[in-house]
Amino acid sequence: MAGHSKYKNIMYRKGAQDKKRSAMFSKLSREITVAAKMGVPDPDMNARLRAAVNAAKAQSMPKDNIQRSIDKASGADAENYEEIRYEGFGPGGVSLVVEALTDNRNRTATNVRTAFSKNGGNLGASGSVTHGFARLGLIEYPAGAGDADKVFEAAIEGGAEDVESDEAGHEIWTAVDDLHGVARALEGALGEAESVKLAWRPTISVDVAEGDAEQLLKLVDTLEEDDDVQSVWGNYEMSDAVLEKLG
Repeated sequence: MAGHSKYKNIMYRKGAQDKKRSAMFSKLSREITVAAKMGVPDPDMNARLRAAVNAAKAQSMPKDNIQRSIDKASGADAENYEEIRYEGFGPGGVSLVVEALTDNRNRTATNVRTAFSKNGGNLGASGSVTHGFARLGLIEYPAGAGDADKVFEAAIEGGAEDVESDEAGHEIWTAVDDLHGVARALEGALGEAESVKLAWRPTISVDVAEGDAEQLLKLVDTLEEDDDVQSVWGNYEMSDAVLEKLG
């Protein structure tokens, strides 16, 4: 797996996930509120909200927190979040797409630009890297959902376009318009997904050498730690040897 998944697995091995749980809940809560505000506050009637709630459940976010985030959308004091996408380049010529939900565009832009400049990268103009990515739906399952053959068969029967499996889990890729239909079909065969979301899948990947890998991961880590940043997508691959040295 490339980009976000490789990074996720590395950080898991470093034991950093627990320390990020509070920040993760904050990001999940923000996405739920935005999704509920953009449509009806019912996950069964709002595909984006359903995906956000499922993602929160997959991270063991308490039901009360999820409901409060939904209710917050209709409250008089609900924040107005704006969706912004940033594009830039990291160490080793890696392309990165950063998605944010913010109530202060200037703050977020400054933080993202600083993260890039301090970690060997530079922020690009809109469209500078997304031409090298495909906008697709992504459904993720843990390895325990089944072996590669079982997941592949279920995914193809459900209408998915591609499946990638390894020891860390399964990534099921769909057309954007098919995302929630495929996710519903898979629930019957595999159970509830770990996450269901729109994603940026690189069309060409860059193999990152050891010298650039550590700084690249520091850049991604810094971006993901920002409260306004929801996700970071990259076109990088790392060999097992590099991953072992970093892990």
